[in-house]
Amino acid sequence: MSHIFFRIYLVVFVCVTQCFFAQEYPGGLSDGTLKVNETALPVKIYSTTEAGDLNAFPDKTTENNVLVILNESSFEPSFYSFTAGTLAKYKASKYQLLDKNFKPIGNQITGDNIKNFKYAVKSNKQITANDHVTLETPFSIWDPSKGIQLGPITLHFYSLMFVLAFGLGYVIMSKIFKIDNVNQKYLEPLFTWTLIGTILGARLGHVIFYQPELFKEDFWSVFLPISTKNGLKFTGFSGLASHGATIAVIITTLYYSFKIIKKNPLWVLDRVGIVVALGGTFVRLGNFFNSEIIGKPIDPTSPFAILFPQQSSEYGATVPRYPTQLFEAFGYICLFVLLWILYRKTSKKYQQGWLFGLFFIILWAIRFFVEFLKMPQGDEFIQIGGLNTGQVLSIPFMIAGVIIMFMSNKFKITQAENEKPD
Repeated sequence: MSHIFFRIYLVVFVCVTQCFFAQEYPGGLSDGTLKVNETALPVKIYSTTEAGDLNAFPDKTTENNVLVILNESSFEPSFYSFTAGTLAKYKASKYQLLDKNFKPIGNQITGDNIKNFKYAVKSNKQITANDHVTLETPFSIWDPSKGIQLGPITLHFYSLMFVLAFGLGYVIMSKIFKIDNVNQKYLEPLFTWTLIGTILGARLGHVIFYQPELFKEDFWSVFLPISTKNGLKFTGFSGLASHGATIAVIITTLYYSFKIIKKNPLWVLDRVGIVVALGGTFVRLGNFFNSEIIGKPIDPTSPFAILFPQQSSEYGATVPRYPTQLFEAFGYICLFVLLWILYRKTSKKYQQGWLFGLFFIILWAIRFFVEFLKMPQGDEFIQIGGLNTGQVLSIPFMIAGVIIMFMSNKFKITQAENEKPD
């Protein structure tokens, strides 16, 4: 047993120390090897989502062997002229422009072919169409498409993950209602109120905790997926906070419990917590597809190291980082499995509040420890004793979970009471 506790302590120690000893990458460049047939060319890898930085990069570097990963975000129609000028600048600086298969694109840059450009390579060896070229790195590179293209519409993976979260949540909650002999008519309002609480609470939580200036600078963007700064523009909701979603879902659940299903709110929250744990998994996978909520720089030889070429410049240089989204997703799916087993195989579902309290403790503990490896999410307005906003906000929820678990002894019901018809 002592060995188990030692290993747990070691993992926690590594997480904490990485907060202070993050890997450094001079110039924001990471190392890789470009293999051209049998020739291995050591290259410095650069990527950015900032059009201005991309344009300025050829003037700053004097390295002979450089590989620049070009981003799809740079090729939006509104940026065409600037992007075309940037690519022309790279060509003038003796970079070869290549497609995703490392094949040279020698023709003129046009609106029709501009999205074919994927790499810009500067080296002493000229790459030809007949060369077999691969990029080898000690780390993984995560550079997916934005989503599934359906004609003129792009179904973004992040949106798809949200659909899966609520869709599977609906199916699982339907099964739970059948197990507990609850009329299915109560499922639709629960789904509706949970959806409202999640979206509205997550958005307000982000703005209040991380971006309060939006209330003054761009008020309508707080509630609508638009921006009114510098003209009207559809942006989608670019900031959602789980702490805000949690508070709002608790509020909507209280309303649902007292006014609609007329059950103890802890009974409802015990079951909602199960599907929320699964939903959190899909949300973090959506963050992974979006290359957001990424971790701090990591040793490129680490098995966890991932380069996110599509990461926002607000996270700093595009270098190998911890995939903190996957760490959280793994933790949440394990929590879901644990809660489901406890719900199905034990009598804890009759101890109203016990499952929800456990859910709160573990969920926010996962969030608390993963935060040590995360980059700051916007402006960190709340910082206490070296803890960031996410960690500070997680502590009250963990404490609440402990209190709820202790109080759950007062709210025990029998199996007959639980399955009593409406």
